[in-house]
Amino acid sequence: MNPKERRAARHLRPSPDGPKPPRRTVEQIIDTALGIIAAEGYEALTMRRLANALDTGPASLYNHVVNKADLDELLIGRLCAELVLPEPDPEAWREQIRGVCVQIRDQYLKYPGISRAVLAMAPTDLEIVRVSEGMLAILLAGGVAPQAAAWASDGLLLYVAAYCLETSIADQRSAQGDAVWVRDRDELLRRFTALPAETFPHTTRHAAEITAGEGHDRFDFTLALMIDGLAHR
Repeated sequence: MNPKERRAARHLRPSPDGPKPPRRTVEQIIDTALGIIAAEGYEALTMRRLANALDTGPASLYNHVVNKADLDELLIGRLCAELVLPEPDPEAWREQIRGVCVQIRDQYLKYPGISRAVLAMAPTDLEIVRVSEGMLAILLAGGVAPQAAAWASDGLLLYVAAYCLETSIADQRSAQGDAVWVRDRDELLRRFTALPAETFPHTTRHAAEITAGEGHDRFDFTLALMIDGLAHR
């Protein structure tokens, strides 16, 4: 079985009579890769770095993982397996879809930068598809038209991934001593209010609003904006 056939076979539900895939080894690879990301960030994860951490050679690693894209899908699939999807409720669909997005956000933020792996991904992993299916079911139960539900699910996932990626970049810059430019609200407020008011009248006047927000306030606001927009279509 060549690597592409092996990857396709791994994403199918196993036949009771068929050969068992080497899941324990694949799971060890995923565990090690997530450990590297948790400690050093997603950018530190390469196939060579992973092989070294597993005390093996890249050739041995490629017996179980086709390439970096395959590894990325396995990692996101593992995180998706941790998500709890509710039974769709037409009366509570907004809270339900928000809850799924929050779960995804919290999983991504455990592993700095890992949401980069999901961008432009065309997944076949069953756990990833399970989450997409669950989100689609929630939106459809809420009366959202099928086309709008499909695109909205994609848009929500894209926003969550982008939010988490930006957060991880900001954290990285802060750790490198650049916090004053990244996270210091007083500094940002000072810079905005110091701008020439005749050129930037709205920025100077509303600098406090521009720099406002604690924790995930902006995430909650944007998510509500997107979900409420669907409800009003």
